[in-house]
Parts: sequence; C-alpha cells; structure tokens
Amino acid sequence: MNPKQLSVIIPTYNRLGRLKDVLTALEAQTYPLEQFEVIVVSDGSSDGTHAYLAHIQTRLQLHAIIQENQGPAAARNAGIARATGEIVVFLDDDVVPVPVFLAEHMRIHQHQPAAIVLGPMLSPPAFKLSPWVYWEQEMLMKQYRALEQGKWRPTARQFYTGNSSLPRSYLVAAGGFDTRFRRAEDLELGYRLARMQVQFCFNAQAIGYHYAERSWRSWIEIPYSYGRSDILFARAGEAWLAPTLRKEFRGRHLFIRLLVMLCLDHFTLSRLFLTGLRALAVHSYTAGWPKLARFTLSAIFNLRYYQGVADELGGRERFLIADSR
Repeated sequence: MNPKQLSVIIPTYNRLGRLKDVLTALEAQTYPLEQFEVIVVSDGSSDGTHAYLAHIQTRLQLHAIIQENQGPAAARNAGIARATGEIVVFLDDDVVPVPVFLAEHMRIHQHQPAAIVLGPMLSPPAFKLSPWVYWEQEMLMKQYRALEQGKWRPTARQFYTGNSSLPRSYLVAAGGFDTRFRRAEDLELGYRLARMQVQFCFNAQAIGYHYAERSWRSWIEIPYSYGRSDILFARAGEAWLAPTLRKEFRGRHLFIRLLVMLCLDHFTLSRLFLTGLRALAVHSYTAGWPKLARFTLSAIFNLRYYQGVADELGGRERFLIADSR
C-alpha cells in the first residue's frame, strides 16, 4: 500500500498514563512509521492530556483533536473526519498493541480489501485485574478461542472498537457512529455495517493488551446499558435480535433465570442480591476459587443485562410476555 493510507484513531478520556504507553507502543511498530498517522481525540479530559498532546515530542505522525466531553461515538466520528487513510484502525486508550499489530491488520486488508478485521484484546501478563474485570476478560478469551478454532464465525456482535480496522469508505457510507449511544455504539455501527454485506474477519495475531481498570459501579452499568441497547437495536431494524435474546435467556443456567425473575422490578431485593453476590465473587476470587467467582459474576452480569432489557421493554410484565413468544 502507498504511504499514509492507514489512520489509527484513539479516543481518550482521563487516561493519560496509559495513553502514553499506547503511543510508545505505536512508535515501536514493525509497520513503517511514515505509512500511518495517529489521531488522538481527547474527549473532555481533565488530567493533563490536553497539555501533553500540545507539547508531545514523537516520531509518530500525530494529530490531536480536543473537544468537550461528548462520548466515544462523537470522539471517533471526529477522528474519522480528520483521517486521511484508506484504512482506519480503532484502538482504545487502554489497549497497548504488540509490535506487529498494524502489520497484522494490514496483512488481512492487503489480501481481503473489503474486510473488517477484528483483533483480540488480551489480559496483560503480571497486571492485577479486579475480579469483575478478570471475569470480563475471561469471557472475551472464550470468544477468541471459539473464533480462532472456527467454532464461531466473526460477526457484528464482535465488532469491538478497542481493536478493529476497516476501510474508511465503509464508515462514511454507514454514516459513522450514532452519538445517541454512550455504550454499545460500536455494536450498533457493526449491525449497520453488516447490512452492507461486508465480511468480518478475526486475526488472532493483531494483539492488543487490555489494561482494563473499571470500578464496580461502572462495571455493573455496562450490562444494563447493553440490555437496553439491544432492544433499541431490535426496534431499529435488527428484528433477529428479539428471538435470539429470548432463546439465549431460556438457555441460561436455572439459577440465573430464577435470579432474574425474582429481581425484575424489585429494587430492594435486587440490591440485596447484588451486594451479596459481589461479596461472594470477591471472596471466591481472593481465595483462589475461580469457578465460583466466574459463576457468581456471570449471574450478576446477566441480572443487570436482563434488567436493562426489561426496563427498555417497559417492565417485568412486558419482559414475561416477550419471553413467552
């Protein structure tokens, strides 16, 4: 490919320390530095990121965009508007790429120009994760193993913009990210891209190490937002999602289904279960009982997800009606 046909877009918010690691790793890429640009979009950061970007000394072709906090969708859209590369690589500000990261993304695009490439976000060695983030990473690893072994085909449901790449023309044709979504904005875009009959590819060698740090409160809001978003996606044109969600719920462990049915629309009971299950998960993780910790955190994640689904549907009764179809 010709020089400067690759744009790396990194939205960032108050992660200056890790952002420095990401940029250092991009400087160490085997892919020629003169053949890619890096666009960092600081989305209302207040930790010194703006000053750092204004005075940074780097060998990268770095462009900084400073904006008021508008969310990751708006930040990535700003990066897309500034990008000049034919291929856009999305990288999160806490995902540190290995030296062959860009070369591996581009290797697929050179042989499959119409592909959307998905790379893994692995747990860093010797980095301590909170129990809930450890669980989250384990679930990702389970997906990656299934993709690598051919048990699953990569789809829009794996379009995580912490580590992915695609032709910029696809982003323009799809209209970019929907800024109404503060979470799951990448999946929403992935569904719209899928309607364009594009091909999703998984490259296990395009590795980024995910230095994830999330508070408990932040973590339990994620599945709730995903639940609400999936119903919105189903209404917006992804009709296949509704029966898929019902089928998935019926396939959950009996304890999880009972937990969800007990807690829907019962705030006090839900809070008690969440408090107790969190304590059990932390104790199990600390005591070296990973299976119990994983099961407990899966129960919490599923409870919050289906609470989001039910709330977006209009409450417990509408959830029960939907599940009975």
